[in-house]
This record gives sequence, structure tokens and C-alpha cells, in this order.
Amino acid sequence: MAEYGAHITTASVADDQPSIFEVVAQDSLMTAVRPALQHVVKVLAESNPAHWGFFWRWFDEIFTLLDLLLQQHYLSKTSASFSENFYGLKRIVMGDSHKVQTLASAGLPRKHLWKSIMFLVLLPYLKVKLEKLVSSLREEDEYSIHPPSSHWKRFYRAFLAAYPFVNMAWEGWFLVQQLQYILGKAQHHSPLLRLAGVRLGRLTVQDIQALEQRPRASVMQQPARSISEKIKSALKKGLGGVALSLSTGLSVGVFFLQFLDWWYSSENQETIKSLTALPTPPPPIHLDYNSDSPLLPKMKTVCPLCRKTRVNDTVLATSGYVFCYRCVFNYVRSHQACPITGYPTEVQHLIKLYSPEN
Repeated sequence: MAEYGAHITTASVADDQPSIFEVVAQDSLMTAVRPALQHVVKVLAESNPAHWGFFWRWFDEIFTLLDLLLQQHYLSKTSASFSENFYGLKRIVMGDSHKVQTLASAGLPRKHLWKSIMFLVLLPYLKVKLEKLVSSLREEDEYSIHPPSSHWKRFYRAFLAAYPFVNMAWEGWFLVQQLQYILGKAQHHSPLLRLAGVRLGRLTVQDIQALEQRPRASVMQQPARSISEKIKSALKKGLGGVALSLSTGLSVGVFFLQFLDWWYSSENQETIKSLTALPTPPPPIHLDYNSDSPLLPKMKTVCPLCRKTRVNDTVLATSGYVFCYRCVFNYVRSHQACPITGYPTEVQHLIKLYSPEN
């Protein structure tokens, strides 16, 4: 009842316009999928770095490629993204009147389709990369690891100072747009939809019937005659099959992924710690100091990377081995792995050790 009461006071809103609850729910769906999948890949990479380490190192690029295939399939077949179609919504090109609106099964026009893909796939990828860059620069600034060029040093310090305000302005832009949508003053809950030249609407009975009849119509189509047409048809079917498999898998596992997102959320960490508290495991037996491994020096005060007495001792939380800070920082930033064990590692896993003398 709440979703129908959301627009009671807005007489200017179109009949097919979804409520704020629907649009926020479909936005949060893909937001929950990414961290859940990332955690699954991280667990696999930690259990078997040789086989799954590649997927962890290139997770952002692989996820973006699969997301591109998925969204392109849905936008061209249903005029909606995966999450929008999941909640029974579609994208309507701005300027189309109700009398000439095309069915959702016709897909979006090419221009609006690629605009939608850019804002659905490319922009989130760039935002994730920018956040990782900011995090890396902050860690370098915190440990006073600066490039030799003073101009670059001043530039990235100014960038770090300005980024929170830019991010706040970005989030504020979306908040203002959502408030206007709730009050019935805007047709878009997100400014990205306006930039793409589309708005969201509910699927009609005709849309649902056309989407159900489309698979049958594609089966009745005659096969391509020429070789080039056969190749194009095979590639199109292959990409469509991959996208269909992704959509089916996500549709089945979406509730499980949302459960994982809740389970590993910050609000639930105390419960997780109480349920999964275990004693600290011993170091790897096959890599102890009595072994003949060339990676480990004989003296415990020597850094395994530079083979000199350690300076600014730093331990890797993922493996327990100690290195010089500068040595292990540069190695982890380049390889995302422990130099000794090969366990997947990130810069935030570096912990400085303090001795009583210091």
C-alpha cells in the first residue's frame, strides 16, 4: 500500500511512473551484487591463489565486462537494465508520447542504448578505480612515501583535499534529484537517467505479453544463408547465451547475494566475530626458518626482499612475515600478493611493528 501512497499528492506524475521505493530498490540490487561477488572471489583466491588469484587481481575488469554483456542484453531485449527488469520496470525515451510508445521488447534505440550502457557500466567502473586511487594516495601520504617531483606532490595533495568535497557534491546532486522525484517535480530519480535521455516506467500488459512471445518468434526465424551472416548469427547467439546465463544465475542467486551483503556488512561485524572467533593459526610449516627456501634469509632480522637488515619493520597480516616497509609496500602495490606465500594481499594489510626501544 505504501508504494501507491507515495504519489497520492502528485497529480502531475504519469500513471506508469514507479514509486520511490521501486526505483531505490532496483538501484540497490546491483550495488549489493558487486561486493558479494567480490567477497566470493576473494575467498576463492585465498584458498587457491594459483588458480583464482588472476580473478582477484582483475576482478574490476572482469566484472565490468560481464556487466557490459548483461546490461547490453537486457537493454536491447527488454528496454531495461537487469535490475530494472527484475522489478518490472522499463526505460522510456524522453519525448515519446503515450500514443506512440514502443513496446519494451523492441529494445532501446542505439543512441540511448549506448548512453545507458555508459552510465550503467563505464561510470561505476571509473568511480571504483578513482576510489582505489584516492585510497592508495592517502596511504602513501600517511607513510610519507612521496614522489621525487614536488609539483606532483602538491598536485595529489590538492587532489586528496578536494576529493571529499567533489564526492559530497556528487552525492548531493543525486539526493536533490530524488527529493524532486518524491515531490513530483521531476520525472527522473537519478540525474544519470536524464543525461541518457530516458525515464523509468512500469511494464504494461502489452509489454509483458510481447516479452513472453519474443522467444517463440526468434525460434521461428529462418537461419542465415551466407557465411558472414552465419558467423554474425553464431557470435550474436553466443553473446546472447552468455548474457542469458548471467541473468539466469543472478536472478536465482540475487537473494543469496543480498544475504551475503548483509552478513558481511559493517553493522553485522560484531555478530560475525562472536560466531567465528578462532585462535590465531600457526605460520606455514613448509616455509619455516629451518627450511632451505631461497626466499627466506637465515637471519630473522634480515628483510626477505632486499636481503638487508630490516628498516621500519612491517608485518603482512595475511601471512605473518616481516619486511622493510618500503620493500613490502612497493611489492604489494605491484603484485597484490605476499612475496613469500603468494597469498592475495592489499596495502591495508601492512601493519607497522613497534619495539620497546622505539
